Amino acid sequence: MTGLPVQPAVPAHFQTFLAFDFGAKRTGVASGNRMLRTASPQETIKAEGADARFAQVALRIKEWQPDALVIGVPYHPDGASHENTERALKFGRQLRGRFGLQVFEVDERYSTTEAIAGGAKDADAASACIILEQFLRNLPP
Repeated sequence: MTGLPVQPAVPAHFQTFLAFDFGAKRTGVASGNRMLRTASPQETIKAEGADARFAQVALRIKEWQPDALVIGVPYHPDGASHENTERALKFGRQLRGRFGLQVFEVDERYSTTEAIAGGAKDADAASACIILEQFLRNLPP
């Protein structure tokens, strides 16, 4: 079992966040803030290939001006990593490198299943909301 790496504390002045549910064809996006501890779905990025995806990410970052980014990292139910785990972690490293923002990782097991079970019209954006709200709930008051 690998588990997520230990993450640095989230500085108190970090108030706004953009979250991503990474996928090869679609990447769900949500915005949220620390004070309300809620997330709002944003339009899912439908782009294949890093250049097209990161062009869309750059537009979202410019629009929302987040203090930091949050990504969902998928694992098998037993906590073992798989191919998509590595893809999501690589996406997180690329976000850090391209945009110079701190990136926090959230174990996103079952987020898409939860989004679909909740009747989401856009499961990717709803999953990004679930990821971000989980992150926000775990921040100290």
